[in-house]
Amino acid sequence: MGKTLAEKILSENSGVDAQAGDIVIAKVDLAFLQNGTGPLALRQLPASGLDRVANPERVIFFLDHAAPSPSRELSNDHLILRDFATRSGAQLCDIGEGICHQLIVESYANPGEVIVGADSHTVTAGALGAFATGMGSTDVAIAIALGKTWLRVPESFRVVVSGSFEKGVYAKDLMLHLIGSIGADGATYRSLEFCGETVEKMSMSERFTLANMAVEAGAKAGLFPSDETTHRYLESRGRGDKFRAVGPDPDANYEQIIEINVAGLEPTVSMPHSVDKIALAKELKGERIQQVFIGTCTNGRLYDFAVAAAILKVKRRYPATRLIIAPASREVLIQAMAFGYIQTFLEVGAVLLPPGCGACVGVHQGVLGDGERCLSTANRNFRGRMGNPEAFIYLGSPATAAATAIAGEIIDPREML
Repeated sequence: MGKTLAEKILSENSGVDAQAGDIVIAKVDLAFLQNGTGPLALRQLPASGLDRVANPERVIFFLDHAAPSPSRELSNDHLILRDFATRSGAQLCDIGEGICHQLIVESYANPGEVIVGADSHTVTAGALGAFATGMGSTDVAIAIALGKTWLRVPESFRVVVSGSFEKGVYAKDLMLHLIGSIGADGATYRSLEFCGETVEKMSMSERFTLANMAVEAGAKAGLFPSDETTHRYLESRGRGDKFRAVGPDPDANYEQIIEINVAGLEPTVSMPHSVDKIALAKELKGERIQQVFIGTCTNGRLYDFAVAAAILKVKRRYPATRLIIAPASREVLIQAMAFGYIQTFLEVGAVLLPPGCGACVGVHQGVLGDGERCLSTANRNFRGRMGNPEAFIYLGSPATAAATAIAGEIIDPREML
């Protein structure tokens, strides 16, 4: 019997014939922490007697979830990561560089690698053909010290995507539709492996969006075979030599096969307070929105800003609806400035935040008031996610977000195109 992509990568990195359900000890190619989870992990190292770093060049600390720091306590957490990076020789990505997941795919991740991060959206790098997964702080601390970790090899769902997107419909709509279909726990500890004619035509940015949200269905990983699109992306990032073709065997055994034809999809929105509670954007028309947030590790890339700017251009936001923009990385910000997207956002009345997580996690910069509603391009909308349990979060594509900012209410973006 052939192997799924997850089985193949974990077999290679553990040196055993790994099958779904097996426990393996796998070599870790890259491990990282962010300022929310990092201090806890680093406190665990001396407690475990493993106050060391196995591979400093491939251990990275990111200051992104509260950047710049809004409080003394968080600044002190930043100090913990800064000090440890200096002592150990590990890499540090400072405030303003961007979100860990975006920087991982921009500068570090490669096909066939095992990547662990103390953040659930580590799965984003699966779009490059890496087995990338989020783990608890203590588990990542041990991986940092030993350069390896234990994993249960996940069963896999094969997601076969066909058809062509209609105008105004995007990868985010596809992923919200998928999660709405199988549920927020429908793929718990499974590997979602994407394939099909539509996936083959997708840009890396679209693939990153799908992989990023795999965990919102409970998945351990969201994987894509590496192909020529992957190769071109890695070449553009100066890592062309790291490319290799990795993919599942034709006779791989999947627990479930899910087929989706995107030709019938429409702009989709996730409603409070669960990502699998979906509705079509047109069905929510009239739902007033006080804040729109475009950014995050899900939809804060140049492609996403291009989509939003095309709708916002020569228009202006609804006066009672705030529009917040947060680029996923410094490079995205620079490129968006060069293409004129940032100017477009500012001219329509948006507020620009530094590259980073911004309003997504509710630490600072964009916390909602009681009873307020936000349409966000993020990946999570559970109660309190953006800093206030008395607020309401809707999730949608950059196109839906841009159209909503203009209308002041949730609207199908096709009405603006």
